[in-house]
Amino acid sequence: PLCSNNNPYASFGATLARDEEQNLWSTPHDVTHTEADDDRVLYNMIVVRNQLDKDSEEWQKLNYDIYTLRQTRKEVRSRWKHILEDLGFQREADSLLSVTKLSIISDSQNMSKARDILLKLSEETNIFPTSWELSERYLFVVDRLIALDAADEFFKMASTVYPKRAGGDRGDESQQAPQC
Repeated sequence: PLCSNNNPYASFGATLARDEEQNLWSTPHDVTHTEADDDRVLYNMIVVRNQLDKDSEEWQKLNYDIYTLRQTRKEVRSRWKHILEDLGFQREADSLLSVTKLSIISDSQNMSKARDILLKLSEETNIFPTSWELSERYLFVVDRLIALDAADEFFKMASTVYPKRAGGDRGDESQQAPQC
């Protein structure tokens, strides 16, 4: 019978719903991204929202904040992917951006350089939104770029495609500079 415990499809809907709640980076059924600090913040927001009444103002505000954070993450990832593809990594872009709890730094000697480049990207380009806290996810990506000897070219391209406006203002982030 369909309601039997031996039925492999009995909890299918519940599993999908649970996976979606843990789907912090909008990648279907990927629960590996719940390890970083920024992922824990989002996860905690989801847990709190789920404990609230759906008709409440608090639930609506938290739901909006969760949606906004996910959209911001998608936008940042899209910017990185755009630059990687422009650098010739069309086939490798998704794998270069894929970071899970199993990801490792390729060379511990690159860690300092990767942090410096990531900080420089944050300070001198518009690749991250103004309110963005640097994610360790992109530290892994920069480490991979260093290993491929493409980190400096990535920074140059990011500076060209997503320049930071004078006076420290990042300006309207929906506008992009012309592509090289």
